[in-house]
Amino acid sequence: MKITLRKWDILDAGLLARYANNEKIARNLRDAFPYPYTLADAEAFIDGCLAANESAALCYAVELDGQAAGSIGLFRGSDIYRRNAEFGYWLAEEYWGRGVMTGAVRQLCAEGFRTWDIARIYAEPFADNLGSRRVLEKAGFALEGTMRRGAYKNGAYRDWCMYALLREDIE
Repeated sequence: MKITLRKWDILDAGLLARYANNEKIARNLRDAFPYPYTLADAEAFIDGCLAANESAALCYAVELDGQAAGSIGLFRGSDIYRRNAEFGYWLAEEYWGRGVMTGAVRQLCAEGFRTWDIARIYAEPFADNLGSRRVLEKAGFALEGTMRRGAYKNGAYRDWCMYALLREDIE
């Protein structure tokens, strides 16, 4: 399966809303990712991605079989974190377990290190999100620690993990 990272297009909004409107996806993302996920949410998200300054954010659709099937982004830090970038991603449930996101993460990490003068890319999956943790591990990220009761989501405390990939890890 060919994995393509490409800019979002407003024509992707309908498919984005359909795939993103999934409680299994929303429960493993930050509260900024709404559930239910509406067409208006999709349009606003795409508009934000298209307006983003590429010196601070790389935000792409994950295209499979000619259509957007997920989202992936890299967001540069500021101030003392300016040489870091945070990873975020999700994938339509029907594509889970096929190695798609591992390939997409590798592609975007390479682009991030090539494009920006960053030393580190990190991600913060919930500790019980074993699928996302496995994606990061397969892409070369190292577990740096677990933040116990570090997040509050859907009325409950959750542990989250800090994963990072350093520039020298892939050079």
